Amino acid sequence: MGLRKMQRKERLDAFGGTALLAVTLLLAFNQILVKWVNTGLQPVFFAGLRSVLAVGFVWLWLLWWQRPPRLRRTDFIPGLLIGTVFAAEFLFLFLSLDLTAVSRASVIFYSMPVWFAILAHFLLPGERLTMLRVVGLSLAFAGTTWAILSRSPDTEGSLIGDLLALGGAMGWAGTAIIARASRLRQAGPEMQLFWMVLVSGPILLLAAPFFGPLIRDVTPLHIVGLIFQSSIVVAGGFIGWLWLLSVYPAATVASFSFLTPILAIFLGWMFLGESVTPALLGAATLVGMGIVLINRRTPPRTESGSATSGR
Repeated sequence: MGLRKMQRKERLDAFGGTALLAVTLLLAFNQILVKWVNTGLQPVFFAGLRSVLAVGFVWLWLLWWQRPPRLRRTDFIPGLLIGTVFAAEFLFLFLSLDLTAVSRASVIFYSMPVWFAILAHFLLPGERLTMLRVVGLSLAFAGTTWAILSRSPDTEGSLIGDLLALGGAMGWAGTAIIARASRLRQAGPEMQLFWMVLVSGPILLLAAPFFGPLIRDVTPLHIVGLIFQSSIVVAGGFIGWLWLLSVYPAATVASFSFLTPILAIFLGWMFLGESVTPALLGAATLVGMGIVLINRRTPPRTESGSATSGR
């Protein structure tokens, strides 16, 4: 058993809805925070420090729930693999948020279900594409393409930043496939997350010098943001989302992820003064509709190894 279990519920209740909305808001605000901390720390260095610190916070969390992490030899290869792909995911995402607007990066990054569904069709039993899911894929793909191509001279950010966000989405899909298709499925979501931060930290720190000076204009508040990322976002938000998946219908919980890019657009406008264009809202709407359709089914299995949501 991982986190303390509640009785599994057939539908979302008031507590679950409130908790899900809170986690979704946290994950949307997370991207605002990343962009701000990037002004003080180089993005890849920041991502590496976050993973290294998160190892300690996730360890403490597991100890609190009387489930200390166990690094089994049989999990070593898939653990290295999922941690390496996780490192690539956040290298792309943190660089993306340094180069493009939060609103654009979020819409593109949350196209992840498109890439996961395509990979799962070929790699995971029971995940064949249905007509409903193909429609969802088409809508989300169209929204992602619209977000990347709907550029104007006054658009914040760069095409490279948008494409890096797309690379992050594909990396996220890759970690989800590894979590479901490898021996890590039996390890449970908390240990999957532990492997991700344990392996990604050293990789990102070794890669960081190739992306420029490690320190920019760092202040004590940037360090507070780094610690908040490592503790509340990673050890709190990610595990909280996984706990919600274990209690409430997975399709309902996963479909809520469509709110994250919508909230990120609003928060980017509120805190960073980013433009909210009709094209971007249209793209976010298509991606959101696609996510809902892709997840509109309840698979006949216990969702114990899903890393497909909650970034």
